[in-house]
Amino acid sequence: MQESLAGDDFKDIREAVAKLCAEFPAPYWRRLDSENDYPTEFVSKLTGSGFLAALIPEMYGGSGLPLAAAAAILEEIHRSGGNAAACHAQMYIMGVILRHGNETQKREYLPDIATGALRLQAFGVSEPECGSDTTSIRTFARRDGDRYVVNGQKIWTSRAGHSDLMLLLARTTPETETRKSGKKTRGLSVFLVDMKDAAESGMTIRPIETMINHATTEVFFNDVPVPARNLIGTEGDGFRYILSGLNAERILIGAECIGDAKWFIERMCAYAGERKVFGRPIGQNQGIQLPIARAYAEMRAAELMVREAARRYDSGRTSAEHANMAKLLAADASWKAAEACLQTHGGFGFAREFDVERKFRETRLYQIAPVSTNLILTYLAEHSLGLPRSY
Repeated sequence: MQESLAGDDFKDIREAVAKLCAEFPAPYWRRLDSENDYPTEFVSKLTGSGFLAALIPEMYGGSGLPLAAAAAILEEIHRSGGNAAACHAQMYIMGVILRHGNETQKREYLPDIATGALRLQAFGVSEPECGSDTTSIRTFARRDGDRYVVNGQKIWTSRAGHSDLMLLLARTTPETETRKSGKKTRGLSVFLVDMKDAAESGMTIRPIETMINHATTEVFFNDVPVPARNLIGTEGDGFRYILSGLNAERILIGAECIGDAKWFIERMCAYAGERKVFGRPIGQNQGIQLPIARAYAEMRAAELMVREAARRYDSGRTSAEHANMAKLLAADASWKAAEACLQTHGGFGFAREFDVERKFRETRLYQIAPVSTNLILTYLAEHSLGLPRSY
């Protein structure tokens, strides 16, 4: 068993999360993966235990914990062999409302989100035509009296079918105007959408079949009214608001990757010690030992970066550079650990009962989402190293 790094103040939280996750062993996740089903029981248990309300201030019914505590929660879920993708969005979406929402919105929604009466799990940003170029989104919210009327399409909107609320990024100023002014990040706004009301007035959801069980969808808006009171912050400043949420998202996803890496390392160490070929444990062979040891070292290095990024976020010194590096290094560490684990298990790594192939597929996602490895590298090249912008 790998001990946590020194200086971790969340031992009790980690133990409590591990105990909860023990109630949902591998067969539970294996069945959900096979049936492409949503872990309703797990999410309900996690919510009832207060873990999904970790970042909500106590005055609104939450625990008021720092982002580092949320990272510890998500890491332990993945280390247990589970997958927090069914519920992690609530944690990083929360920051947008807490930092930029008004007091009325916080009092109206946060207490019910904290208890689980409302689920805030859907994040509507990506679109089919623009991919990672967020400033080119086309979904438009037109002001009409005391409401906005939304038209457009979102894609890769995970959990839309299992969420009561969606945080939606939409254009409120035509793109031609913002680009003409040279301020392409302006003119985007953030809304809190009631999914039930939207479904009754022109919103449709279409599931997307993928290689992992991620409950992801396309969402179509056809003259969907959204009350003007559901605008978060100031109209036109939404891109800036979303960025603060994306930094938190990268850190939390990095923590999940660390959890995955620890799961893979623990699994392959156990298997390498038990599996005997040619009369000796395969873990005695350097060809098996060295990839495992390297995976361990790279996981530990990435873990330090995730901790540092969370510390900076919690101290108010949010750093896009650190958040991006945390996600990059942690995703690389989990993917290398996954490959080493599959190789260590040989043919048994492909057997569903060992769960390696499931976790292998799940952790591969983080080379692409929530931001691709290449985009992180281009960001660092430009903003950290001063190289010319490449896109």
